[in-house]
Amino acid sequence: MSGISTTDRSFFLEGTGAKAVLLVHGLTGTPSEMRFVGKHLNKMGFTVYAPTLAGHCLDEAALTQTTYEDWMASLQKALAHLETKADDVSAAGICVGGALALYLAHQEKGKVGKVAIYAPALDYDGWNQPVWSRAARVFKDVLIHVPAMRDMRFQESHPFGVKDDRIRRFIENPSNLDGALPYFPARALYQNYRLNDALKKALPEITVPTLLLHAREDDVSNPRNSYAIQKRHGGDCRVVLLEDSYHMIHVDRERHKVAELTGEFFKG
Repeated sequence: MSGISTTDRSFFLEGTGAKAVLLVHGLTGTPSEMRFVGKHLNKMGFTVYAPTLAGHCLDEAALTQTTYEDWMASLQKALAHLETKADDVSAAGICVGGALALYLAHQEKGKVGKVAIYAPALDYDGWNQPVWSRAARVFKDVLIHVPAMRDMRFQESHPFGVKDDRIRRFIENPSNLDGALPYFPARALYQNYRLNDALKKALPEITVPTLLLHAREDDVSNPRNSYAIQKRHGGDCRVVLLEDSYHMIHVDRERHKVAELTGEFFKG
């Protein structure tokens, strides 16, 4: 990651036991979005570390200079730090962050005990996504070389992955973004698709126990994404559907349930 800019908004919470959790924020996101889950897990005794992924929490230029390999390098560094603090490290992440967590377990075999993924998105095929989004994935290697496409920004639209009106209003306020970008640069999405391709190829070899939490009404990624991972996964992998959230399940109405299910899974 030499030469890559970053603004560190990471947070670390010392636990009371021998277990730790690496929390991974989403694409264009920020570690603060993982704080609710992190505090809950810390109250359960876990040491918690939520690092800032390379290129995030600055601006579009910084983000688009990075690749998914750079994001992975951020997690490898964070994992090495957690290994000095705990005997047993698990990882959890939202959407792209979850894919990174599972791929980290693949790359760092034996170092990640369990993985929880919140609302995985191998495809952006939720009920609020444009029809062409799946075609963009298929033709990504061509489109990324077209200047007009490479420099595009894709704005999120209502309901912004959140079912709860109060929480959505909080997220919509720019002063509460804490370094997050309110849109997805095409070049960052391209790196996301590259990550997904690498993960899908690796899934049959991945045996780390995995929990997939997905909202039945996810507006960004259909629950079929979780079942696709479960089908390809080489080990113990289970799916739990949530009934009162949209995509951002770790901050939406069922955030308490998400945190509790994660902690119980990692404790077992």
